[in-house]
Amino acid sequence: MLVEESIMRQIVLSLLVDNNPGVLARVAALFSRRGYNIDSITAGITNDPKYTRITVSGDNQILEQIRNQIAKLVEVRKIVELENSHSVCRELVLVKVMADKKEKQEIIAIADIFRAKVVDVAANSLMIELTGNQNKLDAFLNLMADFEVLEMVRTGITGLGRGVSTLN
Repeated sequence: MLVEESIMRQIVLSLLVDNNPGVLARVAALFSRRGYNIDSITAGITNDPKYTRITVSGDNQILEQIRNQIAKLVEVRKIVELENSHSVCRELVLVKVMADKKEKQEIIAIADIFRAKVVDVAANSLMIELTGNQNKLDAFLNLMADFEVLEMVRTGITGLGRGVSTLN
């Protein structure tokens, strides 16, 4: 499947939930019980330590089917769809690349174009940190495929609605 196709069908839900042990597991279990795949799921405490924000991205049809089930969980306070035009969604990737002196310069030049940061330099490798939307990260990773990628990790999507509106 092309990257463009998956992005067009993907939606992002932002959930405000009570900061209770096991709440993330209960949300994820709703997907696994039905055999649905989650593209990404992130969770973290909010500015109010009573609450955690969970961001789930996946296929539009799947998330619509499961949204009502999530709303039934006692800990869930609010669910909002983060639409592209009304929100900012980002992802983080760390990429460790094998590189000699010449390749390091090439990789750093590519990283500069993407406004990525070199966060670790070793004798034969570089580690790059990049934050942005999925398209930006995918484009960067496509260019890194020309080098020997030793390790890579992506955080998954997280986001907030634009303006002064909040989930609280």
